[in-house]
Parts: sequence; C-alpha cells; structure tokens
Amino acid sequence: MRNNDNNIGYGIGYPIKVNLQGGIFLSTGKSNIEESIEIILRTKLGERLYLPNFGSRLSELAFEPINSETLLLTRTYTEEAVEKWESRINLKEVRVEPDLKKSSISIEIIYQIKKTGEIQSMIYPFSLQSGNE
Repeated sequence: MRNNDNNIGYGIGYPIKVNLQGGIFLSTGKSNIEESIEIILRTKLGERLYLPNFGSRLSELAFEPINSETLLLTRTYTEEAVEKWESRINLKEVRVEPDLKKSSISIEIIYQIKKTGEIQSMIYPFSLQSGNE
C-alpha cells in the first residue's frame, strides 16, 4: 500500500479505530510519525515482551517533584527514546514547560522529516501523578 503523503509511512492508527468501511483505521504521514512518537514515549522500558528495550524512561519520573532536575531528565529521556526509535525523523529540539497546577510537563518535540526536509512540531503532555490524585 502506498500513501500520497510523500511515502513517509503509514500504519495502524493510534488509538486503534474502525474506518468507515469497517476496517482498521490507518494513519499516514505526519500523523503516523506523531502517533509513533506518542507510543514510544508512553511505553515503559521492558513492557514489550519481544522488544524489551523499546520505549522511554519517562515512567521513572512518575511522582517526582517538578523541579529543574525532573525537567532535565524529561528532556533527556525524550531525546534518547525518540532518537533511538523514530528513524523517519531528525530530532531538532525538545522543550519542556512545567504546569505546576496540573502536575504536568508539556513536552514540545521539534523534528525534521528526513524524506521531505519539512520541520514539524508536536506537543506531548506528560503527567506527573501526585499521591493525592
């Protein structure tokens, strides 16, 4: 199957949905890349049975306070995982912005699609759950 989105990729959409014809919804292009990044960041290391190194270390930061060390680790863990597992892009920059009221960190991922040279960005909301929630 070829897509018309500069052939930068396609796959099962995330989250899994049914299309209008009753089949599994496929995502293409930029959407597929961003869904892939989300899956990488949401997956804990060791969670995949036959691919135990797949994913990110972000889950290690759950329940940590939002401080400069946590922000640095969030950026580092995001960079490591995306660079290792999403080969269709060149990672340009990862920016982190804390939201103390929501106990979360907004992760902005700026990347370049290798096949097109196009610069894109996405926001990944990362929640640091507190013991009171």
